[in-house]
Amino acid sequence: MEAIVECCAGLDVHQATVVACLNRGPAGKRSSKEIRTYGTTCQELRELRDWLKGSGCSLVAMESTGVYWKPVHAELEGHFELIVGNAHHIKNVPGRKTDVKDCDWISDLARHGLIANSFVPPRPIRDLRDLTRYRRKLVEAQAAERNRLIKLLESASIKLSGVISDVFGVSGRAMLRALIEGDQSPAEMAQLAQRRMKRKQPELARALDGHVDEHHRFLLRLQLQRITAAEADLAQLDERLREKLAPYDEELGRLMQIPGVDWVTASALIAEIGVDMSVFHGAAHLAAWAGLCPGNHESAGRQKSAKTRKGNVWLKTAMVTAAIAAGKTRRSYFAAKYRRLTARRGKMRAAVAIAHKILVAAYHMLAQRSDYRELGADYLDRLHHHRTAINLTNRLRAMGYDVQITAKAA
Repeated sequence: MEAIVECCAGLDVHQATVVACLNRGPAGKRSSKEIRTYGTTCQELRELRDWLKGSGCSLVAMESTGVYWKPVHAELEGHFELIVGNAHHIKNVPGRKTDVKDCDWISDLARHGLIANSFVPPRPIRDLRDLTRYRRKLVEAQAAERNRLIKLLESASIKLSGVISDVFGVSGRAMLRALIEGDQSPAEMAQLAQRRMKRKQPELARALDGHVDEHHRFLLRLQLQRITAAEADLAQLDERLREKLAPYDEELGRLMQIPGVDWVTASALIAEIGVDMSVFHGAAHLAAWAGLCPGNHESAGRQKSAKTRKGNVWLKTAMVTAAIAAGKTRRSYFAAKYRRLTARRGKMRAAVAIAHKILVAAYHMLAQRSDYRELGADYLDRLHHHRTAINLTNRLRAMGYDVQITAKAA
């Protein structure tokens, strides 16, 4: 196998140490290797960088080990051509698992061009990705705290969630604060209802008649404070997100034209894949990278059922959420396709299929800088006009009707 890089390095990255193998030599000849171990502080990483630059290294390859590769990548970025490889794709031969052997193996693979580079977005997109991922975690934490508060109300025989659809709306929060204070009767607390909720005052009075003691009030106060603090943090985070998304207003507005995609989903999409689609070989490559296409499982000439591939879980879940919302959008192609797939394959498979279509549409819109074109809810009927007519005729005959169809005159 012919070498294509004269001087490269392979790094085995850990939390506290980085083992580096410098591999250099002309193509077609045996190369020489030098191995050194460095720490992971900034000063030690700069020493690693200076050693590699002084040795004439042009390419550095490493595994994507947890988050430990990120400071190494940040210190070497801009000085070398960097390859961050998938650890599953560059496993060493069994029985040769040491740090020295690992960096030696990575340097050999890099020297012969056998490591596929993982997608590492530029710094602005990485910053945006940190914000969108933390926002999702904050939303999940807030939802978990809301669920805990509702469970606490149920344990105190307060059936508020059975009467109010949103316990944390204006009326619900006023009643929660009154429960915490504990100085009003259920009828008085029911009078705190606002607008249309006033019609439910008798039901609210019965739902608020429970056994709330000091223990429940203490926990309710803490949980409501945590929910309020999470909402304030979310508002601050959304403001920061909008500032970071300002350079991508055009792409953001374009993506929001897709049914089911709001600004949160669009920002997550930009944060995960960026706006430069040249880093992917095509729409199919992006779908495979996101884990929104079926895996391959063939044995003895038979193609067996395979689950979707592993991929970017943040992007995959955002696309599936958008697909479920798109399935409820009236008079849209995605909704019509979702209903057809649901009837045959079930809701989850239909959601994944629509998520794949949304991601493919987003790829072409970003790559071609074009707007979204709605095909319409009747697109599938128009696409297979004759087959649709036969299916509808068969359904009528199955119901006991004698049907005869003729083409309408032009």
